[in-house]
Amino acid sequence: MTAVFVNGNPESAAIWDSLLDHLDCADVLRLSPPGFGAPIPDGFACTVTGYRDWLAGELEAIGEPVDLVGHDVGGSTVLGVAMTRPELIRTWVSDSVGVFDPDYTWHALATTWQTEGAGEASVAELLGGTIDERIARLAAAGMPETAARKVAPAQGLEMGRAILTFYRSAAQPVMARLGRDLEAAARRPGLVILGTADRFVGTETMRRRSAARAGAAVATLDDVGHWWMAQDPGGSAEALRRFWHT
Repeated sequence: MTAVFVNGNPESAAIWDSLLDHLDCADVLRLSPPGFGAPIPDGFACTVTGYRDWLAGELEAIGEPVDLVGHDVGGSTVLGVAMTRPELIRTWVSDSVGVFDPDYTWHALATTWQTEGAGEASVAELLGGTIDERIARLAAAGMPETAARKVAPAQGLEMGRAILTFYRSAAQPVMARLGRDLEAAARRPGLVILGTADRFVGTETMRRRSAARAGAAVATLDDVGHWWMAQDPGGSAEALRRFWHT
């Protein structure tokens, strides 16, 4: 069975390196959403539905159901596929189920990106500068430095364009409306990764409530933040193994 890993913002597929070093998976594929570690094709829509349809197309090309794992933008995109194209997956794993809760409000950075002018200034500041400056910003945000050194080279103007387009397409009530179909994700076994120190994807109550609606199990990683796969790769790998073995 193929395990497919989808990264998020502001990352590349390298964010999975430490986790995959701890996993015993013979067949692994990493998919980077366009703009987030992969080029943006001409005419591609970097929107919530655009990424959902992109991922569905990639999975169709594989030709068999996969074990699908997503983080951040990749995590919400995984849920989009689980809700609409269950035949493409055997199981799903996401850390972003909370963004579909009706009470979810976007974090401060996302709100800035959704604001004309302020958003453009923000991505220019966050994604610009030297590689070392980008590494320092990622590390200050909580990403382990070893992962930041691998991710930072993928950042730049193209990623900034993807960030602005995606988050503006996802401004509430868009995610809350999509979340009305969250129960549809229960058609395939799901797992929610819940880092208790993650402040980007909703409160613990929101995440647990959304996991229950999606029929998903919950793997709690105590004192672990947004980049769980790099902050606790051993614990994260064990959570995936337990889930897949059931």
